Amino acid sequence: MPSALPDGDPMPEDGSLPSHALAGAGERPLGFYLHVPYCATRCGYCDFNTYTATELRGTGGVLASRENYADTLIDEVRLARKVLGDDPRAVRTVFVGGGTPTLLPARDLVRMLGAIRDEFGLAEDAEVTTEANPESVNPEYLAELRAGGFNRISFGMQSAKQHVLKVLDRTHTPGRPEACVAEARAAGFEHVNLDLIYGTPGESDEDWRASLDAALGAGPDHISAYALIVEEGTQLARRIRRGEVPMTDDDVHADRYLIADEVMERAGYHWYEVSNWATSEAGRCLHNELYWRGADWWGAGPGAHSHVGGVRWWNVKHPGAYAAALAEGRSPGAGRELLSEEDRRVERILLELRLVDGAPLSLLAPAGLAASRRALADGLLEAGPYEAGRAVLTLRGRLLADAVVRDLVD
Repeated sequence: MPSALPDGDPMPEDGSLPSHALAGAGERPLGFYLHVPYCATRCGYCDFNTYTATELRGTGGVLASRENYADTLIDEVRLARKVLGDDPRAVRTVFVGGGTPTLLPARDLVRMLGAIRDEFGLAEDAEVTTEANPESVNPEYLAELRAGGFNRISFGMQSAKQHVLKVLDRTHTPGRPEACVAEARAAGFEHVNLDLIYGTPGESDEDWRASLDAALGAGPDHISAYALIVEEGTQLARRIRRGEVPMTDDDVHADRYLIADEVMERAGYHWYEVSNWATSEAGRCLHNELYWRGADWWGAGPGAHSHVGGVRWWNVKHPGAYAAALAEGRSPGAGRELLSEEDRRVERILLELRLVDGAPLSLLAPAGLAASRRALADGLLEAGPYEAGRAVLTLRGRLLADAVVRDLVD
């Protein structure tokens, strides 16, 4: 029987989409997200759909194995080809995330990319990214990825300070992410990102500045910096609840963000999304921009989400259930929703307002437009773009982005 989540519609067993979702598809960019759900260990702050070998033992059998995961995911890529039919679009972006994709052999990641190339074709200037744990790659591995068609890589650095990494349960050695940037450059990667997290319990302003300096000194062309969010159910949340580590407050997060923006702007990195800085337009993450601008993407893998033409769906979470569905010739989709025009209008405001060029004021309802005038008067929106018909966040507006967005979507 087709399956569904409580807040979604049933997913057809063949994964088919309504005809209106495919109308005009050739005018929209198409990307692929490939989810690799395996991790060597679970980080204390992580609530992503990931699994260690111990967590999978006895629950998914051979179907949940890392050894045959690439073949299973390739089956979903082939399903995507059937569902999208004679879609003429070459794929613009591919992003392999996790989990830790680089726990798989490089040849498996290359095979997964090859399936997309074979089924859809890749745009001539396609951006192809994988996430990587710094301890899970070496120069040979990186060279194999680059030769196989990957041209962008994102390393999870989080912090340069050992005591901060320990609170996060990160296993890499300080200094290793910076070395990875050099190894990726030597392998021929054109674009390299480092991910940072600020606001970890026990982190000082000096620690955060040291992490920024280390990341900038490594010379990536892109840096992402995210405030630590303590999710319920994680090991870190339990430690905070027991009083073992202190909770970081919003004022500290704001101070760290201001430090990050100042330091990165001075070093030639410019924000283009609230949590992302790049040295040039070419250095921006095109795949994430595809999400933020409401384009089409197919998310393959357990728990992955997809969106095509106003239809959003999500896969079953467990690797065993995911593999079983595909082995039986069924879509692994757990449920879907059809977005109304109002849903899509609101999502555009939610996402585009976070971008450096902001959102058109024409998207706003009368109450939202009135709220935008108040935000302008309060110094949360830039005056010049506003006069030209766009809502663009000021630096202070970025600090209060969630609150600004809530007011503008009314």
